[in-house]
Amino acid sequence: MTVDAQSFKQAMRHCAGAVALVTVGSETGQRTGLTVTSACSLSDNPPSVLVCVNRNASAHQRIREERHFVINFLNEDHALLALTFSGQKGVNGDDRFAFGRWTTGATGAPVLEDAVAAFDCVLAQELETKTHSIFIGEVQHVRAATTVDPLIYLRSGFQSVRNIHDPVELGDLDARRVSWNEFS
Repeated sequence: MTVDAQSFKQAMRHCAGAVALVTVGSETGQRTGLTVTSACSLSDNPPSVLVCVNRNASAHQRIREERHFVINFLNEDHALLALTFSGQKGVNGDDRFAFGRWTTGATGAPVLEDAVAAFDCVLAQELETKTHSIFIGEVQHVRAATTVDPLIYLRSGFQSVRNIHDPVELGDLDARRVSWNEFS
């Protein structure tokens, strides 16, 4: 049985994803980036992350050429920045970096200063699928903020984690009982 693309996309919209900007390019005028929800940790030995990038994205070829990239996980105040890097605001390439506060990472790639977390990577491996490449990056430098909440994408829109549900504390025995009873 095969699943059609529309059904797949509709189901994925119910799976919350952290929103990140993947940025590449060490020279002004040559930088680019895109918005993704397809970035995650891979390993801590060596520290590695992965991101899936459509081969039609401008950043795809640049990552291959530069052999480095940064995954900048966005905070809840970055929804307009996410839209800008997604191409929905009509801003392309290096012009996208006119928005937000940027610095240069250890690899030379752009790092968003107020990202929830930024992983500056060298390209360690690339795996190809029909439409996307999976870029595996070995982390060269990391920075993290502890005072901001992440931006997530859920049900076709950007959300703050605070708007979704009150967090369950690990030490809350009653909450654990409720959670585990739901699985029995």
